[in-house]
Amino acid sequence: MFDRTAPALPARPGVGFKPQHYEALMADPGPVAWLEVHAENYMGAGGRPLAQLQALAARFPVSVHGVGLSIGGEGPLEHAHLDRLRGLVDHLPAARFSEHLAWSSHGGAFLNDLLPLPYTARTLARVCAHVDQVQQALGRQMLLENPSSYLAFTESEMPETAFLGEVVQRTGCGLLLDVNNVFVSAVNLGFEPRAYIDALPLGAVGELHLGGHDSDSDDQGRPLLIDSHGAPVADPVWALLDHVLSLTGPKPLLIEWDTDVPDWPELRAEAARAALALEAVR
Repeated sequence: MFDRTAPALPARPGVGFKPQHYEALMADPGPVAWLEVHAENYMGAGGRPLAQLQALAARFPVSVHGVGLSIGGEGPLEHAHLDRLRGLVDHLPAARFSEHLAWSSHGGAFLNDLLPLPYTARTLARVCAHVDQVQQALGRQMLLENPSSYLAFTESEMPETAFLGEVVQRTGCGLLLDVNNVFVSAVNLGFEPRAYIDALPLGAVGELHLGGHDSDSDDQGRPLLIDSHGAPVADPVWALLDHVLSLTGPKPLLIEWDTDVPDWPELRAEAARAALALEAVR
């Protein structure tokens, strides 16, 4: 069994922590009420990164976000990785743990990407088994994040929203709803982003993400968006967030900025805009 009680993560803005922001964040967090870190950056035995994280965790709730479990992978989850992850989330202790609906390893090789899945009964069974394994190993509920998509599989038997709903129902996990990922996938695959939101089991959403994307075009000249986490949140994504919040009410809301990381005042300003969106629906 695992603890299904949602830990205390405030329904306020958070940011993905970057070491270059440590001093400014400790001195003047502004509207930032919590932090997210990538688990795999903090699985070492000590040193400055863990010392900084421990100091931050004494002041802010910390959500741990995994990028290396390969929840959708064909092979079994790596027990050593799960053990290190359990040590991290217990030591902090973490307010939340989340991972991606994707795969990133095969045959012992780890790939530097989060790759898509066909939404079939076979894939569903495998993802649910892996989610169950993570929750049992950590002794807590995890959140599963919707991916950003650039292609769709012809063998898929159900839409992504139905797939996520089935995982929630079968495992008791929660959802991490990445609003930018919805918008990126909607443009790339040609669906209506609000209809996608409306079809989700929104009662299972425990955390929201916002991030920036880059615009490009495919070989036929059609718009192609890349989930880069390297730019301010785009206006259409802010508008989609307003729709989400009108349905869910205030939720913990993270600003992700992982590449071309700006100075702290610019990231803090994005968090301030997120605070305004949350206040509008309180």
